[in-house]
Amino acid sequence: MDSRKLADAVAFSEEKMRKVSLFASRHYFCDLYCLKPGQEQRVHRHQESDKIYFVVEGTGLVHIAGEERSLGAGEIVVARPGDDHGVRNEGESNLVLLVFMSPLP
Repeated sequence: MDSRKLADAVAFSEEKMRKVSLFASRHYFCDLYCLKPGQEQRVHRHQESDKIYFVVEGTGLVHIAGEERSLGAGEIVVARPGDDHGVRNEGESNLVLLVFMSPLP
């Protein structure tokens, strides 16, 4: 059985958002995105893929399809294929997201 403990995988970078790969196949990825205050994942899109953001810790300003919403721990959101999407940590504490994407672009 391939398993991970999320708390052991959390890792931050002073320079930019850090992506930590948890699981991947030719069909999907499952990552942790770790953002210190002020860091962001720039708004972008994937024409053929769904991306799901689940907030593990902190609060993030999530942009999806022209709408922005602040999401906190325990909240989840999906960006459908072709939707612009990204996330920004505008808070004063760290932000940790569990992110799934399928199919791979």
